[in-house]
Amino acid sequence: MYKIEEPIYFSLLIIVPAMIVVFLLVLWWKKRTQRKFSDLNLLKKLAPNSSTFKSVLKLVFLLLGITFLIIALVNPKMGTKLKTVKREGVDIVFALDVSKSMLAEDIAPNRLEKAKQIISKTIDQLGSDRVGIIIYAGNAYPLLPITTDHAAANMFLQNANPDMVSSQGTDINGALELAKTYYNNDEQTNRFLVIISDGEDHQEETKQVAKNLANEGIKIYTIGVGLEKGAPIPMRVNGSMIGYKKDNKGETVITKRMPDVLQGIADAADGNYIDGNVTERPVKVIADVIANAEKSEFETKQFSDYKDQFQWFLAIGLLFLLIDIFLFDKKTKWLRKVDLFNEEKTNK
Repeated sequence: MYKIEEPIYFSLLIIVPAMIVVFLLVLWWKKRTQRKFSDLNLLKKLAPNSSTFKSVLKLVFLLLGITFLIIALVNPKMGTKLKTVKREGVDIVFALDVSKSMLAEDIAPNRLEKAKQIISKTIDQLGSDRVGIIIYAGNAYPLLPITTDHAAANMFLQNANPDMVSSQGTDINGALELAKTYYNNDEQTNRFLVIISDGEDHQEETKQVAKNLANEGIKIYTIGVGLEKGAPIPMRVNGSMIGYKKDNKGETVITKRMPDVLQGIADAADGNYIDGNVTERPVKVIADVIANAEKSEFETKQFSDYKDQFQWFLAIGLLFLLIDIFLFDKKTKWLRKVDLFNEEKTNK
């Protein structure tokens, strides 16, 4: 297992293509200028030791040296063993509504992306807490099992979209039932479920299901995204908008946020409803709740004893730079005798 300590230095790799472009431009300028003053065959006789190949070879070694030095700056580390460690935290599961109505653009960029922002920023505020993600529309599906790997959670989250579910609708009940299977630690004293939705297409028995979860010790928070006045649902093909979703009568469907539904679910579970149209508010509320919650100890496996590997890349990079310094861009005597590239024949 490996990790990158300073990934920001990868941006320096832009130097490599930039130097290639500059080299080609200089080479073109030199050839063009030489042709103005002399015939090409005469130039080869006046400068028999000139070698384009050696110039290219020097550039290759220089670029390799720079590339390896940049990798050394990034400082890749290698994990040498997997060990079990004890950590303290809570279990928090996010249930994300990915139904078509979440594509409405009444809040920028749209409801679904706003929901993702809330989850991602909340995850960034967590410490050693475990996190899981459920997506649901007409059915509920596990997107990410509960884990301490917050980077993986953010990666899976970004890929969530309506095409990942087989049927449309808003099956909050399914998400609630699936959430129960996520909490695999019976001794965990604090278990949280955060539902993010516009609240449309709910089922009447949802409140009872939420109440049952609360009786099992799961604290439920609901976050509403979208405007109550509603907005049409854009339809896109290959990223291009082709119109808005219409009903059986050919009229444009207007999807509205239903705060009363989400408030009712939260009330039934003795939780809280939060307006999610401004990202910072739900993030702060959830982060404060998690920070003040009693932490439980749990075991997790992770790679440890990460060792720096930059020295290998540094040594290789310096080696290539030394070769570049001692490699002349003119033909050497022994190379002229060997004439590997038949340059002598071409010069005649």
